[in-house]
Amino acid sequence: MRHPSNLRAWLLPVIFLIAACGTSGGTFANVPTGTPAPSASPTATVAATPGPVTLTDDEGTTVVIAEEPQKIVSLTPAATETLFAIGAGDRVVAKVQDITPYPPEADDLPVVATFDGTDVEKIVALEADLVIAGGLGFTKPDVVTQLRGLDIPVVVVYASDLDTALADIELIGQAAWAADEAATLTADMRADLDELAALTTDLPKPRVFYEIDTFNAIYTTPDDFVAAELLRLAGSEPITTDASYVISLEKLVAADPEIILLGDTASGATAELVAARPGWDGMTAVVNGDIFPVDDVVITRPGPRLVDGLRALITAIHPDVVLPAR
Repeated sequence: MRHPSNLRAWLLPVIFLIAACGTSGGTFANVPTGTPAPSASPTATVAATPGPVTLTDDEGTTVVIAEEPQKIVSLTPAATETLFAIGAGDRVVAKVQDITPYPPEADDLPVVATFDGTDVEKIVALEADLVIAGGLGFTKPDVVTQLRGLDIPVVVVYASDLDTALADIELIGQAAWAADEAATLTADMRADLDELAALTTDLPKPRVFYEIDTFNAIYTTPDDFVAAELLRLAGSEPITTDASYVISLEKLVAADPEIILLGDTASGATAELVAARPGWDGMTAVVNGDIFPVDDVVITRPGPRLVDGLRALITAIHPDVVLPAR
């Protein structure tokens, strides 16, 4: 089964079925799939003086982090980006495989998890004292249970919407004992998102189809997914679907997108190929040639670069808008 490279960055475990045939010991345990579901609101209690931090993660699990973690393992690409963005990168000792790696400073970190599973023995050998894992099966639940059974604090995060993405940045910061840095980051992000969104408030709202992939089916963003929220902030009317991520050609033709954005350019999608697809030639976007590539990672990865994602969407949808300097 072919897995589009852009989906592997974050959406792979949500959309595609992966056979579960591994164990969670020293081998790589396979990652099951899931569908988006409302996340528990992450919270944290941070002591005024140095002491244990108590968190409630996105799965509703209470996690106690007794001391400032010095050996952090990141099992999601967004968590890796977040840890470096809040100044905790020098304490990250291992990470999940990232086919679109960022930041460059994380390139040389050992990889302890792939899209096939997680190497628990390696995490233990690194003497990890904090693991940031992915929810809804991105990190296999058995792996989370095993690590917690070894007294390693594991914080599980999963953000499908923008508010939770920002809350998870703060949650990761609190878990890493970098709460102030994370709060500063999210405050800056919210201010930037608001500033950018204000630029499109009074502009026309074209119908926009965001293409995630078209292998075996047409995949696009669910209505409450972070990409759909960014599309609205960017001044568009997104054509969305349900939690399956699948939209029928009939529904897409009826919606008649005025702009098509290709988030699957890494998988080979081009405007020319879109125009040549059977049944697509009558769409307004195809007739007018308004089909544009975009960087799917910054638009769909729930991390510090979501502001860059919004900037990219505004540029694609409203190219005449002058964006503020970064």
